Amino acid sequence: MGKTRVIIRSVADRPLDEAVSAIFSFCNVPGSIGPGTKVLIKPNLCTERIDMKHTANTSLALIESVVKHIRDITPHITIGEGDGARYTVEQAYENNGIYDLVKRYGVEAVNFSNEEQVWVPNETLGKWGFARRFLETDFFITLPALKTHATTVFTGCLKNQWGCVPRRDRLIWHKHLDGLLCDIARLVPVRLAIMDGIVGMQGRGPINGYPINANVVLGGVDEVAVDATSMRLIGLDPYSSGHVRLAAERGIGAIAGQDIEIDGDLERYRVAIEPAVQDWAIKLLNFFARSEFITKTFIMNDHLFYPVRSVVVKLRRMIG
Repeated sequence: MGKTRVIIRSVADRPLDEAVSAIFSFCNVPGSIGPGTKVLIKPNLCTERIDMKHTANTSLALIESVVKHIRDITPHITIGEGDGARYTVEQAYENNGIYDLVKRYGVEAVNFSNEEQVWVPNETLGKWGFARRFLETDFFITLPALKTHATTVFTGCLKNQWGCVPRRDRLIWHKHLDGLLCDIARLVPVRLAIMDGIVGMQGRGPINGYPINANVVLGGVDEVAVDATSMRLIGLDPYSSGHVRLAAERGIGAIAGQDIEIDGDLERYRVAIEPAVQDWAIKLLNFFARSEFITKTFIMNDHLFYPVRSVVVKLRRMIG
């Protein structure tokens, strides 16, 4: 069996469109889709906050470049995302410029949480629901942002699909997260993965960290390999992230360095970053989130959550 291939290109010394064109050619996207192909693009829009969108979310520039390249082949393009715990996708679309983008190119932007749902059997949960449009797409593209994560060490291609689960309270399933992310990867396989490392986030990601500014994009058809290579790019051990390691163990993709052929100068683009630390507050949140009752009654209740968060912020400043 040949090696999995991942491409890395700097956008500091070339236009983003040129880098995306290289990824499309490298992954043979033009030969994989036709005029009638239904393409679904999943960016990472994990916050509606305007002040954090440039570090926490997939850049609008990358989303637009991918849409332009696909639009040259097929008009059947949909951008999809699921509601967050404390915001709607519509808010995220508005604040991230997605609505203006879809108007310019005549494509669609949908909220997976409001779409027609189809129940799918699952070994861990018994069953869970997904948007029919997600399940029935012909060509699924994931566009994650390069970020550290306080719970999972790293969030990239595999973790980006968690936003395809249309429940706002999907936090209650975090205790099964590693396995469920692998189940989603099997359910709707990624056909193209492009990691947005133009900015990215380090520190207490996926929302509360600060910029990496790696100025690169990485691409491939193996989302595990793209995740593993992206982790190595910023000095993280791919085996330290449970869902990336498990996906490799289940044969979803390659994780070992010797099994991945890289087109591009990874050494040149390496960036030293501050990893995310799972501090006492994150550990407590994850512990209480294991209870569906506590999650729905307290954690998902803004009237209770925000006052508690204010106290936690003050305690963090006092005791670290």
